[in-house]
Amino acid sequence: MKGSDDHGAKPALVRTARKCPICGREAVREFVPFCSKRCADVDLHRWLNGVYAIPGEQDESGEEPAGDD
Repeated sequence: MKGSDDHGAKPALVRTARKCPICGREAVREFVPFCSKRCADVDLHRWLNGVYAIPGEQDESGEEPAGDD
């Protein structure tokens, strides 16, 4: 009898055919919007190393930004 325990089964594909932003394969529900843990980790690594950045104007006043203390 085949139960609901499909330990060797691949994760289900996402209903909308989204593409992984790292490698372009179809996204997998478990790792949306990525296709695998590896691609999710690649993306996290890029964020942590400053590869992704939001451009802004540099403050030339030399003052520290005011905190919300």
